[in-house]
Amino acid sequence: MENLNKYIVYQNQNERDAIKAMDKGGIGFVVCVDSNEHVIGVIANGDFRRAVLSGISLNENVLKITNKNFKCLMKGYLKKDALDLFRETVIQHIPVLENGKLVEIITEETFYDIRSEEKSIDVFNMPVVIMAGGKGTRLDPFTRILPKPLIPIGDKPMIEVIMDEYAKYGMNNFYISVNHKAQMIKAYFEDQDIGYKIEYIDESHALGTAGALQCLENRIDSPFFVSNCDIIIKDNYNKIYEFHKDKNFDLTLIASMQHHRVSYGVCEIENDGHLKKIREKPEYDFLINAGMYLLEPSICKLIPKNEYLDMTGLISKAQKTGLNVGVYPISEKSYIDVGQLSEYKKNLKLLLDS
Repeated sequence: MENLNKYIVYQNQNERDAIKAMDKGGIGFVVCVDSNEHVIGVIANGDFRRAVLSGISLNENVLKITNKNFKCLMKGYLKKDALDLFRETVIQHIPVLENGKLVEIITEETFYDIRSEEKSIDVFNMPVVIMAGGKGTRLDPFTRILPKPLIPIGDKPMIEVIMDEYAKYGMNNFYISVNHKAQMIKAYFEDQDIGYKIEYIDESHALGTAGALQCLENRIDSPFFVSNCDIIIKDNYNKIYEFHKDKNFDLTLIASMQHHRVSYGVCEIENDGHLKKIREKPEYDFLINAGMYLLEPSICKLIPKNEYLDMTGLISKAQKTGLNVGVYPISEKSYIDVGQLSEYKKNLKLLLDS
């Protein structure tokens, strides 16, 4: 791998720096080194996720989430050595060291051809619901002509790009809720042979981001994903499902970590106007709702028939009735918003290059 520096964080940096480095590197993995560039440990997406879920401040030193008991290989390793490590463990990245310093990172993808029979993505054909009934006002003026789901990303409409992500994990059974410009959406799929099973949920009037799910009561008997039609999640859907089942959640919300830096000094005041202190260009971290969910079928019983209901309202209902609602954190760059014009333009090149 070229430019190994982008996969390195130093032991005096904080967790936020490590997460940013993981996003920048794009492989969900970094190594932590000391001032002499000697590798101390590694940090992977799972370490980031555990830190967020345990409430650890991202201002804490990076060593707080660094795995110092890590697997590695020495320069001059045999391919068999790497293959054995990938077979025997769940790791997806192996640092290669020479005199304690990083000289290479082997990714599991490198060995896909060798392990083609063993290392295929686990597949599970759960239903997927895509909420495509909105007017897409944030993408005006495009949506004056096309419905939002058919706005192009390269040579495909965004709804098909979303479906393709699920199909990587074996999911090809889709329910699409439609209302605004519904006939255009249906006409597109009638004219295409994309190999997916599609059923439509026709909304006679706008039902919000959750109201249409009531139509699925007694129609499905397995957990199912729900996605807005203007977000693309680049993460491991198997891991999301495992998390959902292991934690025994009835509804799991996928949330993206977002970092924001204020470009000014922030004043903290007390006692009717007295300045307490000024925080110079502080950074804040938020988990934002990414618009993707994993639900148990029993959730559908909470949804009133033919009434408007947003997903936030459904989540509130679930919590009030004592159901378990969880949050699965993903990194900032795993969440791609194409639902407003500025974000669509910004992320278009990212999607086309991926």
